[in-house]
Amino acid sequence: MRVETKHALVRPLQRYLINPPVRLLLRLGAAPGYALLETRGRVTGQIRTTPVGEGRDGRVFWIVAEHGMHAGYVRNIRDCPDVRVRLRAGRRFVWVPGTAELLPGDDPYARQRTLVRGHPLRALNAATVRAMGTELLTVRITLHPGPGAGPA
Repeated sequence: MRVETKHALVRPLQRYLINPPVRLLLRLGAAPGYALLETRGRVTGQIRTTPVGEGRDGRVFWIVAEHGMHAGYVRNIRDCPDVRVRLRAGRRFVWVPGTAELLPGDDPYARQRTLVRGHPLRALNAATVRAMGTELLTVRITLHPGPGAGPA
């Protein structure tokens, strides 16, 4: 299947059928294996939230973006790298501020293999990303200590 065709089919499926219930479950604290990424919209300046696979490794949070630079949240990061990630902290979720960096030189498949070791839910997410993705791109978020005020 051509990349353009796949993207045209997958994008509305994710935007209207998959992401809304996952976003709701994340807000309720009931979606293990996922986190919520908050970016500032590059055009409107409004806060945007996107469900992403849980990729925390210490003070770094990794994302493998399915559609690379075609993903809205990736373009938001390009224009404003200040983000927040809603992560599980014990039994509750907390917003953690961070600075995102796009890594086009990183091998997203190798990154996924590293992230999924010992994490079955991450493995499921990685398989979904590979199946639905068109142009995988690695995003590294350096998490800052303590809760923050969100994207500047």
